Amino acid sequence: MTSLWTTIVLATAAGAAIPIGALLGRIEHIGPSWLDSEFRHAVIAFGGGALLSAVALVLVPESVDLLSGWWVALAMIMGGLGFGLLDVLLAKAQGSVSQLIAMLADFIPEALALGAMFAVGGQGGMLLALLIAVQNLPEGFNAYREMTAAENPLTIHRSRKAQGVEGKKVLLIFCCLVPLGPAAGVVGHVWLAQYDEVLDFIMLFASGGILYLVFQDIAPQAKLEKHWLPPMGAVLGFLFGVLGQLAVG
Repeated sequence: MTSLWTTIVLATAAGAAIPIGALLGRIEHIGPSWLDSEFRHAVIAFGGGALLSAVALVLVPESVDLLSGWWVALAMIMGGLGFGLLDVLLAKAQGSVSQLIAMLADFIPEALALGAMFAVGGQGGMLLALLIAVQNLPEGFNAYREMTAAENPLTIHRSRKAQGVEGKKVLLIFCCLVPLGPAAGVVGHVWLAQYDEVLDFIMLFASGGILYLVFQDIAPQAKLEKHWLPPMGAVLGFLFGVLGQLAVG
């Protein structure tokens, strides 16, 4: 299998984790109410840990060799500021589209980097594909739950059947997001691989944005008062990335 087809297959598999996470989100109750609540928060924390491992183990180590310290700092600061501005705009939007944009904000840059990595024979490509899939799973789960939440004033008075139809629409939208992964991967493979510095800048930009996202959005959501199990999800998510690096390295 050529590196281009490897990119397409892995990026598709990573993107497919979004609707798979949504399918898990359709499970209304997971055991007792306390387990259901802790499980949701643990899933969010797991996604945060996976995102941190992607930054620490792949995105930053693979992108700092060719750029000076000034460019590294500029890229990461711009990433943090860019995601911060996006966060402000999405908070004002308060709609379903904002959830989709937030989910794609880290997926697309990582898919671009994935394609470029395989084009140049980078060692982190396989691990990055694995981490993208691992983080997309809880992101799909959480986004589905938020977009179909019963507390939504548009759905609170609907019947169970009507809410089920709404959930199917959201799931269909998530399935339509899957091709964006391989499309971005092909762009990265064909075009970005020719411009190492540009690729490195994008990866560092994504790193800064992901760090902002983790500590502004994911970590606060993972916290659950008087419960101490959910933060272990973050430990397990990061550990998953470490074990993945050992396996592919």
